[in-house]
Amino acid sequence: MIIYKRFGFDAAHFLPHVPEGHKCKNMHGHTYELIVYVEGVLLQPEGWVIDYADLKEAVSPILNLVDHHLLNDIPGLENPTSEILAKWLFHMIEPLVPGLKRIELKETPTSGVIYEGG
Repeated sequence: MIIYKRFGFDAAHFLPHVPEGHKCKNMHGHTYELIVYVEGVLLQPEGWVIDYADLKEAVSPILNLVDHHLLNDIPGLENPTSEILAKWLFHMIEPLVPGLKRIELKETPTSGVIYEGG
């Protein structure tokens, strides 16, 4: 079974490697939506894969690292495309959440990335 929980955070960034004149070369911000998927068996007697409160507790410190920050200032995120940010988030969350299956990171309501590790 796979369960999920949605999170949100706001952050600024710029993309230093895009061509001059590209709008994303300038600093700008996004309201990101992060969906964390966890796979596992139903634990007994609880009847769940993971307590949503435990999932929130595990993910919140990672989100505090990026929420209302300039992503480019965070080691590993010097070129914070949504793809690089998704990979970074996954690998930060993975040791804290047994059964982490994938994450979905939406940079805008219509654009995002799904990362499944690797």
